[in-house]
Amino acid sequence: MDAEEVLARPEHLSDRSRLEGMARYGIRVDRALGVSMPEMRGLARTLGTDHGLAMDLWQKGVHEARTMTSLVADPLLLTEEQAEGMVGDLCSWDVCDHCRSNLFRRSTMAYRKSLEWSGRSPQFEKRAGFVTMAALAAHDKELRDHDLLPFLEAAIRESNDGRTYVRKAVNWTVRRIGKRDLALNAFAIDAAKRIGAKGDRGSEWVASSALRELESAAVRERLKNRHAK
Repeated sequence: MDAEEVLARPEHLSDRSRLEGMARYGIRVDRALGVSMPEMRGLARTLGTDHGLAMDLWQKGVHEARTMTSLVADPLLLTEEQAEGMVGDLCSWDVCDHCRSNLFRRSTMAYRKSLEWSGRSPQFEKRAGFVTMAALAAHDKELRDHDLLPFLEAAIRESNDGRTYVRKAVNWTVRRIGKRDLALNAFAIDAAKRIGAKGDRGSEWVASSALRELESAAVRERLKNRHAK
Protein backbone atom coordinates (compact mmCIF):
# COMPACT_ATOMS: atom_id res chain seq x y z
CA MET A 1 0.00 0.00 0.00
CA ASP A 2 1.15 3.52 -0.65
CA ALA A 3 0.63 6.52 1.63
CA GLU A 4 -2.52 7.67 -0.15
CA GLU A 5 -4.16 4.25 0.28
CA VAL A 6 -3.16 4.07 3.93
CA LEU A 7 -4.41 7.57 4.65
CA ALA A 8 -7.79 6.69 3.15
CA ARG A 9 -8.40 4.34 6.08
CA PRO A 10 -8.20 6.92 8.90
CA GLU A 11 -10.14 9.32 6.68
CA HIS A 12 -12.90 6.69 6.59
CA LEU A 13 -12.75 6.44 10.41
CA SER A 14 -12.75 10.21 10.83
CA ASP A 15 -15.04 11.61 13.51
CA ARG A 16 -14.90 15.40 13.49
CA SER A 17 -16.83 15.58 16.75
CA ARG A 18 -13.62 14.48 18.48
CA LEU A 19 -11.69 17.53 17.34
CA GLU A 20 -13.13 19.83 19.98
CA GLY A 21 -11.98 17.50 22.74
CA MET A 22 -8.53 17.19 21.18
CA ALA A 23 -8.23 20.96 21.02
CA ARG A 24 -9.11 21.25 24.72
CA TYR A 25 -6.05 19.13 25.46
CA GLY A 26 -3.82 21.46 23.47
CA ILE A 27 -3.63 19.34 20.31
CA ARG A 28 -3.59 21.19 17.00
CA VAL A 29 -6.58 20.09 14.98
CA ASP A 30 -6.31 22.21 11.83
CA ARG A 31 -5.00 19.15 9.95
CA ALA A 32 -6.51 16.42 12.15
CA LEU A 33 -9.20 13.90 11.24
CA GLY A 34 -10.43 12.88 14.68
CA VAL A 35 -9.36 9.23 14.76
CA SER A 36 -8.85 7.53 18.13
CA MET A 37 -5.51 6.01 19.15
CA PRO A 38 -6.95 2.48 19.48
CA GLU A 39 -8.14 2.77 15.88
CA MET A 40 -4.73 4.06 14.80
CA ARG A 41 -2.92 1.26 16.59
CA GLY A 42 -5.23 -1.30 15.04
CA LEU A 43 -4.46 0.03 11.58
CA ALA A 44 -0.72 0.07 12.33
CA ARG A 45 -0.83 -3.61 13.30
CA THR A 46 -2.22 -4.49 9.89
CA LEU A 47 0.63 -2.61 8.21
CA GLY A 48 3.53 -3.93 10.26
CA THR A 49 6.88 -2.17 10.03
CA ASP A 50 7.41 -0.28 6.78
CA HIS A 51 9.95 2.50 7.05
CA GLY A 52 9.56 3.87 3.54
CA LEU A 53 5.79 4.05 3.91
CA ALA A 54 6.21 5.72 7.30
CA MET A 55 8.35 8.51 5.86
CA ASP A 56 5.85 9.03 3.02
CA LEU A 57 3.02 9.28 5.55
CA TRP A 58 4.90 11.95 7.47
CA GLN A 59 5.14 14.11 4.38
CA LYS A 60 1.34 14.20 4.10
CA GLY A 61 1.29 16.60 7.05
CA VAL A 62 -1.93 15.13 8.48
CA HIS A 63 -1.99 14.69 12.25
CA GLU A 64 -3.04 11.04 12.11
CA ALA A 65 -0.59 10.27 9.30
CA ARG A 66 2.26 11.57 11.44
CA THR A 67 1.08 9.54 14.39
CA MET A 68 1.02 6.52 12.07
CA THR A 69 4.61 7.26 11.06
CA SER A 70 5.71 6.76 14.65
CA LEU A 71 3.95 3.39 14.74
CA VAL A 72 5.21 1.82 11.50
CA ALA A 73 8.69 3.35 11.08
CA ASP A 74 11.76 1.24 11.84
CA PRO A 75 13.92 2.90 14.53
CA LEU A 76 17.02 1.11 13.25
CA LEU A 77 16.52 2.54 9.75
CA LEU A 78 15.80 6.08 10.95
CA THR A 79 18.50 8.40 9.62
CA GLU A 80 19.65 11.58 11.30
CA GLU A 81 18.34 13.59 8.36
CA GLN A 82 14.89 12.01 8.75
CA ALA A 83 14.87 12.53 12.51
CA GLU A 84 15.82 16.19 12.09
CA GLY A 85 13.14 16.69 9.47
CA MET A 86 10.51 15.18 11.74
CA VAL A 87 11.56 17.16 14.80
CA GLY A 88 11.57 20.36 12.79
CA ASP A 89 7.99 19.67 11.66
CA LEU A 90 6.57 18.99 15.14
CA CYS A 91 3.72 21.30 16.08
CA SER A 92 1.70 19.26 18.59
CA TRP A 93 2.74 17.70 21.89
CA ASP A 94 0.99 14.40 21.27
CA VAL A 95 2.72 13.69 17.95
CA CYS A 96 5.97 14.70 19.64
CA ASP A 97 5.37 12.19 22.41
CA HIS A 98 4.27 9.38 20.08
CA CYS A 99 7.48 9.85 18.07
CA ARG A 100 9.47 9.78 21.29
CA SER A 101 7.81 6.61 22.61
CA ASN A 102 7.61 4.60 19.43
CA LEU A 103 10.58 5.77 17.40
CA PHE A 104 13.15 8.24 18.72
CA ARG A 105 14.03 6.45 21.97
CA ARG A 106 14.58 3.19 20.08
CA SER A 107 16.99 4.68 17.54
CA THR A 108 20.75 4.39 17.85
CA MET A 109 21.08 8.18 18.01
CA ALA A 110 18.57 8.67 20.85
CA TYR A 111 21.05 9.61 23.58
CA ARG A 112 23.01 12.08 21.46
CA LYS A 113 20.01 13.71 19.79
CA SER A 114 18.07 14.09 23.04
CA LEU A 115 20.88 16.22 24.46
CA GLU A 116 21.18 18.16 21.24
CA TRP A 117 17.46 18.85 20.91
CA SER A 118 17.19 19.94 24.54
CA GLY A 119 19.27 23.00 23.71
CA ARG A 120 17.15 24.08 20.76
CA SER A 121 14.84 27.11 20.83
CA PRO A 122 11.64 25.80 19.11
CA GLN A 123 9.22 24.52 21.72
CA PHE A 124 8.58 21.05 20.36
CA GLU A 125 12.18 20.39 19.36
CA LYS A 126 13.18 21.13 22.94
CA ARG A 127 10.31 19.01 24.28
CA ALA A 128 11.40 16.15 22.00
CA GLY A 129 14.81 16.27 23.63
CA PHE A 130 13.50 16.07 27.17
CA VAL A 131 10.75 13.52 26.63
CA THR A 132 13.28 11.30 24.87
CA MET A 133 15.58 11.68 27.88
CA ALA A 134 12.71 10.68 30.18
CA ALA A 135 11.98 7.62 28.04
CA LEU A 136 15.63 6.57 28.02
CA ALA A 137 15.81 6.95 31.81
CA ALA A 138 12.72 4.77 32.16
CA HIS A 139 13.48 2.06 29.61
CA ASP A 140 17.15 1.90 28.58
CA LYS A 141 18.73 -0.48 31.09
CA GLU A 142 22.09 -0.26 29.31
CA LEU A 143 22.59 3.33 30.45
CA ARG A 144 24.62 3.70 33.62
CA ASP A 145 24.03 6.29 36.29
CA HIS A 146 26.80 8.56 35.03
CA ASP A 147 25.24 8.51 31.54
CA LEU A 148 22.11 10.17 32.93
CA LEU A 149 23.83 13.00 34.79
CA PRO A 150 24.13 15.16 31.62
CA PHE A 151 20.33 14.91 31.35
CA LEU A 152 19.99 16.49 34.78
CA GLU A 153 22.41 19.25 33.82
CA ALA A 154 20.33 19.95 30.72
CA ALA A 155 17.20 20.07 32.89
CA ILE A 156 18.84 22.60 35.22
CA ARG A 157 19.93 24.69 32.26
CA GLU A 158 16.52 24.79 30.57
CA SER A 159 14.21 24.79 33.61
CA ASN A 160 13.38 28.49 33.38
CA ASP A 161 11.76 28.03 29.96
CA GLY A 162 8.25 29.26 30.72
CA ARG A 163 6.49 27.35 27.95
CA THR A 164 4.16 24.72 29.35
CA TYR A 165 5.17 21.82 27.13
CA VAL A 166 8.86 22.40 27.77
CA ARG A 167 8.47 22.93 31.50
CA LYS A 168 6.46 19.72 31.90
CA ALA A 169 9.02 17.75 29.88
CA VAL A 170 11.90 19.06 32.00
CA ASN A 171 9.99 18.05 35.13
CA TRP A 172 9.28 14.63 33.65
CA THR A 173 12.98 14.09 32.95
CA VAL A 174 14.04 14.94 36.50
CA ARG A 175 11.36 12.70 38.01
CA ARG A 176 12.09 9.71 35.76
CA ILE A 177 15.80 9.84 36.50
CA GLY A 178 15.15 10.20 40.21
CA LYS A 179 12.99 7.08 40.26
CA ARG A 180 15.62 4.85 38.65
CA ASP A 181 17.75 4.03 41.70
CA LEU A 182 18.81 5.43 45.06
CA ALA A 183 21.95 7.12 43.80
CA LEU A 184 20.11 8.86 40.98
CA ASN A 185 17.34 9.80 43.36
CA ALA A 186 19.88 11.82 45.36
CA PHE A 187 21.29 13.42 42.21
CA ALA A 188 17.81 14.29 40.94
CA ILE A 189 16.79 15.80 44.28
CA ASP A 190 19.93 17.93 44.23
CA ALA A 191 19.16 18.99 40.64
CA ALA A 192 15.59 19.92 41.62
CA LYS A 193 16.87 22.06 44.47
CA ARG A 194 19.29 23.82 42.13
CA ILE A 195 16.39 24.43 39.75
CA GLY A 196 14.22 25.84 42.51
CA ALA A 197 17.02 28.18 43.58
CA LYS A 198 16.71 30.01 40.27
CA GLY A 199 13.66 31.72 41.75
CA ASP A 200 11.53 32.18 38.65
CA ARG A 201 7.99 30.84 38.54
CA GLY A 202 8.63 28.13 35.97
CA SER A 203 11.71 26.75 37.73
CA GLU A 204 9.94 26.78 41.09
CA TRP A 205 7.08 24.70 39.63
CA VAL A 206 9.52 22.18 38.11
CA ALA A 207 11.39 21.90 41.40
CA SER A 208 8.41 21.65 43.75
CA SER A 209 6.63 19.05 41.62
CA ALA A 210 9.77 16.92 41.28
CA LEU A 211 10.70 17.15 44.98
CA ARG A 212 7.19 16.26 46.08
CA GLU A 213 7.47 12.92 44.30
CA LEU A 214 11.18 12.15 44.67
CA GLU A 215 11.28 12.84 48.40
CA SER A 216 8.07 10.93 49.07
CA ALA A 217 8.13 7.94 51.39
CA ALA A 218 6.59 5.73 48.68
CA VAL A 219 9.34 6.41 46.14
CA ARG A 220 12.13 6.13 48.70
CA GLU A 221 10.77 2.82 50.02
CA ARG A 222 10.39 1.40 46.53
CA LEU A 223 13.98 2.33 45.63
CA LYS A 224 15.32 0.88 48.89
CA ASN A 225 13.52 -2.40 48.21
CA ARG A 226 14.86 -2.48 44.66
CA HIS A 227 18.38 -1.82 45.93
CA ALA A 228 18.07 -4.61 48.50
CA LYS A 229 17.24 -7.10 45.77
